[in-house]
Amino acid sequence: MSFLQDFRRLTSAQRHTFIASFLGWTLDSLDFFLLIFCVKAIAADFHTRPSAVLGAVFWTQALRPVGALLFGLLADRYGRRPILVFNIFSFSVIEFACAFAPSLPVLLALRALFGIAMGGEWGVGAALTFESLPKEGRGAFSGILQEGYALGSILASAAFGLLFHWIGWRGLFLVGASPALLVLYIQSRVQESPVWLARAAAPKPKASTRLIPAHIAEFLPRFLFLIVLMTAFMSFSHGTQDVYPTFLAVQMHLTPQTVGLIGVLYGFGSIAGGFVFGMLSENWGRKRAIVTAALLALPVIPLWAYGHSAVTLATGAILMQFMVQGAWGVVPAYLTELSPAPVRATAPGLAYQLGGLVTSWNGVLQARLAEWSGSYSAVLAATVVLVAVTLAILAALCHEAKGAEMSA
Repeated sequence: MSFLQDFRRLTSAQRHTFIASFLGWTLDSLDFFLLIFCVKAIAADFHTRPSAVLGAVFWTQALRPVGALLFGLLADRYGRRPILVFNIFSFSVIEFACAFAPSLPVLLALRALFGIAMGGEWGVGAALTFESLPKEGRGAFSGILQEGYALGSILASAAFGLLFHWIGWRGLFLVGASPALLVLYIQSRVQESPVWLARAAAPKPKASTRLIPAHIAEFLPRFLFLIVLMTAFMSFSHGTQDVYPTFLAVQMHLTPQTVGLIGVLYGFGSIAGGFVFGMLSENWGRKRAIVTAALLALPVIPLWAYGHSAVTLATGAILMQFMVQGAWGVVPAYLTELSPAPVRATAPGLAYQLGGLVTSWNGVLQARLAEWSGSYSAVLAATVVLVAVTLAILAALCHEAKGAEMSA
């Protein structure tokens, strides 16, 4: 059954829930990638090196687990919908404030706060989505939901290519405050998760004397493995995305318009990859889809990292992000299927963001190695070889949970 058929058979409330979660992740991603595309300009404005500005990416990723834990716990206690609203409003306000940062240290502090807000959106949105949607077609919905991240990068690329010349990096951050408008849509159209409502209405069991509840203790080993798995996933995405626009601008000397166009093109490749492998995971299973996408990234390296023209580099970037986001497209459904209901807004998002914490120095490290060696190409290529193979091995070892019941 196609994604469109799956989408049509959803109720109106389910459609609004999916759309809101998708847009929330899209606009969160937009705000993240606006900085990625403006690294060179911000470095020039503050008279520093690109690697220093990429410290903002480190602080964003380092603080995302705090947001995942904070907003996840609030959503598990008070409901997915109101916390999602608060979360989206928070990162919109912080993005607005970034436009007025008077110095690099202030910008770094604001991006750290942005990391807390960004860290909460994914887990809360995924829990609301997959507790509201039927299990049939979950892989396809997962693939599309995760590619809200890719759509956000497309919007950031387009905004950079079209508007940077006119409004600069500060003006782009003002544009990035637009997600606040999504709050109105969620307030008027989105309903609370039926699974959370049923659990909230159920009689509360007697208080346990156990320090750690039984279902949490049983889940803990798997949760720790998921952190390791998500570390590999984060290295796969951020290792191929965070310094790539800087590579195109600094080493390949491409114009902002060309860099923005390439970003748009590989963003569409990302969306296609997430959709294709999300659909394939319905038939193949989650593990096989992840392993296949990860390993298929390896033969793309020569085009992606060593191309000598904008056309060659764009082709490689499209194919690379097709594979990277192909693997990622399985993640929202997979993590929610593996997590017990009482911590479903907390555990997937926390594992997701702790993986980001482990890899938070990735962008800075890649930039410094490139500045030291004089070659972004070699650093990018080595990153993909190491990470793609590691991810494939970890995914092969993981548990398969396709079709798990959300109410269990």
